[in-house]
Amino acid sequence: MRLTKITTRTGDDGSTGLADGARLGKDDARIAALGSVDELNSNLGVMLAEELPSGIRAALLKIQNDLFDLGGALALPTQDRFAEIKVAWLDEQIARYNADLPPLREFILPGGSRAGALCHVARTVARRAERDVVRLSHGETVPQHALPYLNRLSDMLFVLARCINRTQGVPEALWNPGK
Repeated sequence: MRLTKITTRTGDDGSTGLADGARLGKDDARIAALGSVDELNSNLGVMLAEELPSGIRAALLKIQNDLFDLGGALALPTQDRFAEIKVAWLDEQIARYNADLPPLREFILPGGSRAGALCHVARTVARRAERDVVRLSHGETVPQHALPYLNRLSDMLFVLARCINRTQGVPEALWNPGK
């Protein structure tokens, strides 16, 4: 389905439509989960406006497409079209990018370069999206691989933030408890 008319006025009453035609209140748990996934995707779009290594750029574009797939799966609750292979791909990417990073002995503070900091922001939005999908799962069906995907994605974004900062020559700031 392609959008040809953006302003429909159907949401003026505080409801929104799902892909199956059902209407839910905009404060519904499913809509909150969809909104968090959309916000995460938009944060990745902001990251993509930054200078990034080509491999990371390609990975983020793939993740944006996967997040659209996840949004579609959340918007069509009667069909689970979100594939486990997406989780496996994230596992492979995490191992690939983490392999060249120095081991962590302390927690690091979110930040670094602008792109690295934006990656940390996206990581926290991924965690919120995960919490929203967990909340939804307490009362409704969610795509089987949605939670593992969001969990891995936040890990991936953490690793990518470290990679970006390293590539850009920005040292990691370590947490100093009590300082």
